Amino acid sequence: MSVISQLSSPVMYLICGGIVAFVAVICVVFAVRAWRAGKAIGMSTAVLRRVVTSSASFSVLPAVGILLGVIALSGALGIPWPWLRLSVIGALHYETQVAQGAAEQVGIHLSGSEMTASAFATIALLMSVCIMWGMILNLFLNRKYTHRLSRSGAEKGGASFGDQAMTAMFIGLVSAYLGSYLGLWVSGGGVFRFAGSMVPLLTAVCAAAVMGLLTLMAEKKQLKWLEDFSLALSMLAGMAFAVLLNSWI
Repeated sequence: MSVISQLSSPVMYLICGGIVAFVAVICVVFAVRAWRAGKAIGMSTAVLRRVVTSSASFSVLPAVGILLGVIALSGALGIPWPWLRLSVIGALHYETQVAQGAAEQVGIHLSGSEMTASAFATIALLMSVCIMWGMILNLFLNRKYTHRLSRSGAEKGGASFGDQAMTAMFIGLVSAYLGSYLGLWVSGGGVFRFAGSMVPLLTAVCAAAVMGLLTLMAEKKQLKWLEDFSLALSMLAGMAFAVLLNSWI
């Protein structure tokens, strides 16, 4: 049995599915408590139902982006592990970035054909250990940290430190990815190498253009609901563009 088959075995589904089921039960418990708390402060049943309905509807399409992440990682890590990571605490950009970086460090590409048991163990351990510190540090530093995030520019009517830090980290992340592909293009040479390295760059441009258009529509046309769907829609547009571009090349 190949490694990728073992990563999608019934045992892996049982382990990962059990954890996901436990988290789902906890979510239901908190939802029930939130409903009771709303009733306790005088909220009507109609209002509570509207909150539940709107929250559920606005969670569907943004979750498509998470599903795309599971599909993208399943080819190299099987289905259960990405499903667990992106269902519980993982973030789409974090999981894909760390998995890719860990695969490169163990000397393989992030693909099922090159995956080994030791490589998967390293990748899975790194994906888990790196993200757990947020929970641990929150136990001791969350109150002071959240107070610091809301200070600075927000007190003067500008952006808060948290908004500025998130923007800076996002720009750094995008620059790192685009820089790696630009480096591949510059150092590779040749028409075919040029075409292959330009696919991710042009895909990023396409996804960014769609994101910009959706953001503009949300602001100018007062379609605020688009803000919740812009990430998933831009990802879908980028993936569709990449498929068409690859078939053309």
